[in-house]
Amino acid sequence: MDHLTTLKARIESSIQLKSEVLNSAPLLEAVVSITEKIIAAYKTGNKVLWCGNGGSAADAQHLAAELSGRFYYDRPPLNSEALHVNTSYITAVANDYSYDVVYSRLIRAMGQKGDVLIGLSTSGNSGNVVNALIQAREQGMITVGFTGETGGKMKEHCDYLINIPSTDTPRIQECHMLLGHTLCELVESTLFPK
Repeated sequence: MDHLTTLKARIESSIQLKSEVLNSAPLLEAVVSITEKIIAAYKTGNKVLWCGNGGSAADAQHLAAELSGRFYYDRPPLNSEALHVNTSYITAVANDYSYDVVYSRLIRAMGQKGDVLIGLSTSGNSGNVVNALIQAREQGMITVGFTGETGGKMKEHCDYLINIPSTDTPRIQECHMLLGHTLCELVESTLFPK
């Protein structure tokens, strides 16, 4: 395949997957429910935490910033953070304990009942994200998973699951960002109506 053909094929596959998401009532209803839980959490003084690895860590950090900074317009900041942003902590805990506990230890320290944890993993099997969800549930947090088709090991530890109907990592991540951006928009416009 030449470059132009490949480019068109990837755009077409992205559109096709987004059409599947658009036509999936359970997925759309889950995003609405998550949005409502986040809004309720903020109204009671709680926060939203995010975690993931690699590209999913980048997406987690991006979406946390949309809430803590701003999305479409100026408004007060919301308490939202990606758990991987302290590299000294991550490298120390990974070295001294295990990479599988880097997020669950932070949840033990930072998580409060009523907070929301959103874990991103296209496979749903990232050990450190699974452990964070388990810890969050033990502490009475609301647990959300953004995954691929099967939901992986995360599925059983999530109150809400956004399992994109695909096994293609880049396409899954594109849908995670689309739904994540929309979630941030809905939270912002509801809490801070113009």
